[in-house]
Amino acid sequence: MRNMGKGNIFLLAILLFLFGLTAIWFVAAWNSSGDVEMSKHGWIAMGLGTVFSIVIGCGLMALMFYSSRSGHDEAAGPFRKKTETAIIGHVAGSGPSNFRPPCIMKIPSRRAV
Repeated sequence: MRNMGKGNIFLLAILLFLFGLTAIWFVAAWNSSGDVEMSKHGWIAMGLGTVFSIVIGCGLMALMFYSSRSGHDEAAGPFRKKTETAIIGHVAGSGPSNFRPPCIMKIPSRRAV
């Protein structure tokens, strides 16, 4: 794990505090409604809502990854610095023992953005 600065530690402490408050609120809300009965229609509605929420979340994540991989995001950011990928490597000798594996680097384009 990389070294965390003071700002990251402070942010993590705040997030953990908010998570603790949310957990306390959840337990209090759950305990205060303990004597309320839920019908089978309520359970079905809650189950369907959960399933559809997960399906929509997974679908949106899949679309995000597809968009990122297919290059559609590049057109959306006209002010981003454009980069090209270059594979650099060569064979130093004739045998496989002299092969140097290629190095993949991001090279900024020379075009003005």
